[in-house]
Amino acid sequence: MFEDRTHPEIRDAVARLCGDFPGEYWREKDKKKEYPSEFVKALTEGGYLSVLIPEQYGGAGMDLGSACAVLEEIQRSGGNAGACHAQMYTMGTLLRHGSEAQKQQYLPAIAAGELRLQAFGVTEPSSGTDTTRIRTKAVRDGDHYLVSGQKVFISRVEYSDLMLLLVRTTPRDAVDKPTRGMSVLLVDLREAVGNGLTVRPLETMLNHATTELFFDQLRVPVENLIGEEGKGFTYILDGMNAERILIAAECIGDARWFIEKASDYAREREVFGRPIGKNQGVQFPIARAYVQTEAAAQMVIKASDLFDAEEPCGSQANMAKLLAADASWAAAEMCLQTHGGYGFAIEYDIERKFRETRLYQVAPISTNLILSNIATHVLGLPKSF
Repeated sequence: MFEDRTHPEIRDAVARLCGDFPGEYWREKDKKKEYPSEFVKALTEGGYLSVLIPEQYGGAGMDLGSACAVLEEIQRSGGNAGACHAQMYTMGTLLRHGSEAQKQQYLPAIAAGELRLQAFGVTEPSSGTDTTRIRTKAVRDGDHYLVSGQKVFISRVEYSDLMLLLVRTTPRDAVDKPTRGMSVLLVDLREAVGNGLTVRPLETMLNHATTELFFDQLRVPVENLIGEEGKGFTYILDGMNAERILIAAECIGDARWFIEKASDYAREREVFGRPIGKNQGVQFPIARAYVQTEAAAQMVIKASDLFDAEEPCGSQANMAKLLAADASWAAAEMCLQTHGGYGFAIEYDIERKFRETRLYQVAPISTNLILSNIATHVLGLPKSF
């Protein structure tokens, strides 16, 4: 018997919810650089941001494939899940490596919408994608850590209560492997901001509530350490793999939105007395984008299946993200070209989605770094850096 892996009931419900937030809503938020609080609240109340939290903690207890369906449908409906997707992928670190006391303290409140865990503090100005060279450090001081350093391109801090923060608890030159000596702290932003943490908004081409963070002897209780000290890098890999798979699903949603938009327009738009979709020069790029998207979607399913089975999935998560990001960017380019001048008109939403999906050629990991990772860890080629 064929198993329906597309989660149609989830998709239908999310699509109905997104129907209350049409293009006009997102255009207004984008124009004013405002956080879509109403949309996030609706998702939270619908239980969609707690799908990965086990039922014993008040969540839906679903798998990553279900979470992928939620985020893909948001993008396919013309919205932007970037405002809240971190609450899903940060679960990978907290659920698998947090203590029972931490789960009992935070997860029920997150599931109920009383707390927001939307921020993931990893990237720094001097290290970029070389995570082992982060400089933000945490020094033990009794029952607290004192955190000093800087993070950049950290989104949603201003709209989150909690943040997962990667720090160095042992200097890089004092460990036998560069991936060791890093730890993960759960920071309560309600207490931290203004008491050792300064948040500075960054203007970008996207409405992602992006910020730069400055830590000056921020006191974080030792009890907020996730797992064991010095093993933080392996812990955040779970969060990173979940992040890449979920964002790949968002890219699939974007690609399908672009393909549907282009197909509809090509059927209706007439030039020289006939629909432009009758021309192979128009229809072939649409068809190619569709093929590319459907192939990438299968890789997303494979990666999420491995993640849910707690099998090694780093390479598959990377491949899913690369293929899906390439598919969404190709579909965006095709859709804009299909619409011609109208593609640049704000009211069509294409230019907004075009900008939003372009991000995923760079974040949360660049395409080139994925290729380097596959070359080294899958194909056995010598490291290039």
